[in-house]
Amino acid sequence: MMENNGARESLRTGWTAHLTVFALGLLAFETLTGLAVTFSPFHPLIQWSILTHTLAGVVTLLPLGWYLARHWGDYKRTAFSDVVLLGYVAVVGLVVCALSGVVVTWQGLLGVSTSAAWRNTHLIATLVTLAAGLPHLVLVYQRARRKDSAPAAGRVVRHTLAWTAAGLVATAGLTALYSGPRYADEFPADYHLLYGEDRPFAPSLARTATGGAFDPRRLSGSESCGSSGCHTQILEEWQPSAHRYAAKDVLFQGVQDVMAKQNGPESTRYCGGCHDPISLFAGAKNLSPDTLTHPRGLDEGVSCLGCHSVRETDLQGNAAYVMNRPPDYLWQWSESGLGRLARDFLIRTYPGEHNRLSKRMFKSPEYCAACHKQFIDQEVNKVGWVQLQNQYDNWKASRWFHEGDPARTIECRECHMPLVESSDPASGDAADYNRSAKDGKHRSHRFIGANSMMPAMLKLPGWEEQQRLTEVWLAGDLEIPEIRTKWVDGPVIRVGLETPETASPGERIPIRVVLSANKVGHDFPTGPLDIIQSWVELQVEDQDGNVIFTSGTRDEKHFIEPGSFLFKAEPVDQYGNLIDRHNLWEMVGVRYRRALFPGYSDNVEYMVSCPSSLGASGESARDSQRTREVAVPRSDEVSRLQVTARLNYRKVDQFLLNFLLGEDSGVTAPVVEMTRATATIPVVRKRVAATAGGAATDAGI
Repeated sequence: MMENNGARESLRTGWTAHLTVFALGLLAFETLTGLAVTFSPFHPLIQWSILTHTLAGVVTLLPLGWYLARHWGDYKRTAFSDVVLLGYVAVVGLVVCALSGVVVTWQGLLGVSTSAAWRNTHLIATLVTLAAGLPHLVLVYQRARRKDSAPAAGRVVRHTLAWTAAGLVATAGLTALYSGPRYADEFPADYHLLYGEDRPFAPSLARTATGGAFDPRRLSGSESCGSSGCHTQILEEWQPSAHRYAAKDVLFQGVQDVMAKQNGPESTRYCGGCHDPISLFAGAKNLSPDTLTHPRGLDEGVSCLGCHSVRETDLQGNAAYVMNRPPDYLWQWSESGLGRLARDFLIRTYPGEHNRLSKRMFKSPEYCAACHKQFIDQEVNKVGWVQLQNQYDNWKASRWFHEGDPARTIECRECHMPLVESSDPASGDAADYNRSAKDGKHRSHRFIGANSMMPAMLKLPGWEEQQRLTEVWLAGDLEIPEIRTKWVDGPVIRVGLETPETASPGERIPIRVVLSANKVGHDFPTGPLDIIQSWVELQVEDQDGNVIFTSGTRDEKHFIEPGSFLFKAEPVDQYGNLIDRHNLWEMVGVRYRRALFPGYSDNVEYMVSCPSSLGASGESARDSQRTREVAVPRSDEVSRLQVTARLNYRKVDQFLLNFLLGEDSGVTAPVVEMTRATATIPVVRKRVAATAGGAATDAGI
């Protein structure tokens, strides 16, 4: 808008042109809202600014282009000067800004994420336009004031400011009309503060950043993470996972109900921090045993936001973490229509707050320790402190941890969240020592462990694959290329058989089963050892398939036969009674515990009688009171014994299932054979020699 004389006032983009007021008003509004989005804190007003900024830019893109073309046509013959140079720089910046804005808008509407490079290009182009355009306008305005075009220039400035203010007021008005979901972050009126106002969730160690309650919607809505097309693959992985069904677990619900009836509903807060944080922070674990789990908590357990909103953890365990109040985008919980479209667009084009959700923290084992480490103290058992499951300290003391050396250390996530091929926006991670930002992988959110029972029992989406992968995992057959060079091949637990080279009919045969922790990163088994069962099943058959010895078999009611070798723990209460209903709140100690530490071995010995009938000849030994055994060649073999040792695993013992679900339920935990070993023992005749002048004979004794 550079006028050389009064005649220029009639030009199409001069001070008197309506197109000039339109262009300047639009640019001022776009600049202010764009800078507010970049430099202001997260707020509903800023989100509305993104929407009005985008809408204004899209609607006026062609008119603005028309203005620039006409403006150039009006002044292209103007003598080159500092004003002209600033104008050209501003135009180039504005063109780049507009084009990058179109790309970002397109990605925000139709993509799964927006490119940081394009967003940064849009911002830089804006700053260039501002740096050149503002001096250009100031210089032109000053020249206009020295000429007779000053009144027109003044009107343009006033009208521009008025239109800009109108746009800002409209944006503020939209914010006043709707500023996002409204939450009731408060405890029920009858909420019982069992341990005082400063510990509203005790005996759990979980806390909120505000110190108060969270509306259950704040930590739920995991479906929305995948329905937008962003984290679809991760959502599918999470749906049948133990994190998802942590509160829905039928056995958890049964034990929680018993605990509530015995110790009061408030006592179940002890479990809620890890199993059911949505319900815990909503104040649901209160005065009535019938309302211990909020429906949102029941369906989501440890939700996406339940993990990603943790801002601080502590190595005590028992859910020793601080939960942040996650940010809310407008129309946060809309599942369809324009609300969902706008929400997804905001998250993609304004991802800063979304990206602040906890990410780096949960890449450390210390994050996992907050829940995967448990103890009972006097507040729970009324007696004193007792350590329960403790995967973190087990791992920290094992051969898998090498402080300061990630190339040799195997962490929780490397095993339980192995890398998978991914097109997810969360793929890639330049912060890991062995990864890059463009590696096309993300960490599986199946959290594969040892529970093959509950996904099938609850018929969760994708439970078949979850069950299959769990069984593959327990067998040690899951390929994890990331750590292939850090651990050895083979099963999780190696099983070896030590048997004699030969046996003779009628003898007692010593058999030893050796179990070695091969891959497991903590005690095996781990978790609640009062209900988990891993045991050796030994079977000896003759060469015709007749079973001559068994141990570790199950009866028709699915109970393991007495005397079998089991890895287990037998906790007791203060009166010495066995804790057999997972009533850990009564536990004061352990009378027996057997598990494998990483890298260590254990063994069990059996004595098996070799049947006398194998290879019996019907002849009697002569002068048997003075006989001696002599070596016999392999050609004297009369039979063979086949020995098979299996290491089995099931998540829940049958007694607890019967107690919680009823003996008539017919429910039993699936048994997974983790590994096996076999051996063959030749059965040979004994050659005896008479030492009192008799001839040597063979006898099948």
